[in-house]
Amino acid sequence: MIEVEALTKRYGSTTAVDGLTFTARPGTVTGFLGPNGAGKSTTMRVVVGLERPTSGTTRVDGHRYADLVAPLHAVGVMLDARSVHPGRTAYKHLLALAQTHGIGRSRVRDVIAMTGLETVAKRRAGTFSLGMGQRLGIAGALLGDPETLILDEPVNGLDPDGVLWVRRLVRDLAAEGRTVLLSSHLMHELALCADRVVVIGRGRLLADAPVADLVGSEGGSLEDAYLRLTADSVEYRGTVTPGGAR
Repeated sequence: MIEVEALTKRYGSTTAVDGLTFTARPGTVTGFLGPNGAGKSTTMRVVVGLERPTSGTTRVDGHRYADLVAPLHAVGVMLDARSVHPGRTAYKHLLALAQTHGIGRSRVRDVIAMTGLETVAKRRAGTFSLGMGQRLGIAGALLGDPETLILDEPVNGLDPDGVLWVRRLVRDLAAEGRTVLLSSHLMHELALCADRVVVIGRGRLLADAPVADLVGSEGGSLEDAYLRLTADSVEYRGTVTPGGAR
């Protein structure tokens, strides 16, 4: 479970996240929506200890990320698939991660198979397409068999088969009782795979509701609901579309 409570993060005079509160629960795929600059990435970075909150708290399964004894086993994270060292092969990248937590080579081979990387496991990550880089990032998130996953734009750059694979993956993980927080600009995709959606704008919570309730209150699509919710953020209009980010 991911708990964000009264989270505020400021950079000088700029407030990136403003009193944000929500919970992503086990057995649920929680979609995380918001325009560019809304504070989604900052929120996720605070949750996994890459940023310190100005005020408020974030917890994973009741613990601050910094207090987790074995983070890879508690929460799998993919925030930027391009952060892999370009000179390392996919296998060696995953093996290096595994060795920080005493994870065996068999698990490395397992996640390579799970993510469809068998044919490129010995290639350097710097030669990967965006889609293959995404698969490698997801493999790293799955490595510790965590109960909680945080995935930022996991379908970005994937072909249609890859998009379907991610959709099935997150649904299967939730069905196993795991917590999945998934950020995406693809609202059509979120409508298909998310149980609940958290929408933020200018760092503040705009909605936290089941997808069915959000789109069913006035009919239409998740995009329609999103545009209604963000109507007051004029400078953000048009940054999120059914087909992807602009």
